[in-house]
Amino acid sequence: MPQFLSKSFLLRLLQGAVIGAGAILPGISGGVLAVIFGIYRPMMEMIAHPKVGIKKHLPMFIPIIIGWAAGFFGGSGLIFILFNHSETVATCLFIGLILGTVPSLWREAGEQGRSSGAYAAMVICFAALSGVLLYAQYGAFYEMPANFFGFLFCGALWGMSFIVPGMTSSSILMAVGLLTPMVEGISSFDMGVVIPWLLGMGGVVVLLARLVDHLFTARYTLFYHAVFGIVLASTVAIIPFSFASTSELLLSLACAVVGAGLAYWSSNLGSGKKEE
Repeated sequence: MPQFLSKSFLLRLLQGAVIGAGAILPGISGGVLAVIFGIYRPMMEMIAHPKVGIKKHLPMFIPIIIGWAAGFFGGSGLIFILFNHSETVATCLFIGLILGTVPSLWREAGEQGRSSGAYAAMVICFAALSGVLLYAQYGAFYEMPANFFGFLFCGALWGMSFIVPGMTSSSILMAVGLLTPMVEGISSFDMGVVIPWLLGMGGVVVLLARLVDHLFTARYTLFYHAVFGIVLASTVAIIPFSFASTSELLLSLACAVVGAGLAYWSSNLGSGKKEE
């Protein structure tokens, strides 16, 4: 049987597609899915220590990269369609997607126990990010400009979500008004959006990969609970409090439930697997 038809190749292809969709869909963390599928640590080793990691893990990542590209660019088009139809309903769907990944993220955070310091890190990060997002929403800079530096910021946040499991950058971008112009530009391959986005993402990944890898190794419990606080804060920031009608409210609630179910299913797609 050709290698590209083998069971392991097709499984990695599917996992890559799910992770790619998670990277672009607000609420689903591609980094969390990478942890659950057992490919996060090999991925970090490739980035942080390329001489050793690429030689060791590249064959495994070829189908993952192909699947990721398909899921990522397909997901960007889906977001644009949803936001054009109803931003409120789409936002509630994404909130459901976040809530569906919370149980898996909480289990991962407590894999090596929970200390008082871990809970403190979670609360501090929740409070700090909540303050930033509240200021972004109600302060003088409610919306960031959709220009080169705005999309550079988008890429930097995407880079953070790539190497920090659980940090759903899409939720933050939704709060500062950059999500829709960014996904529209990516889905249409607008180089004015894609180039600064890639520069921001690549720069953050190169600069922080080794640091994050070290933190997860040396301070796993503390760092992971901090990530959990970030996820909760970015979720609270996008909750809508007004609806156009009762039917929109009911549809929004239904979408939140469906989103939670889908995210919970996808986060358990690789359950039982250990990281390689």
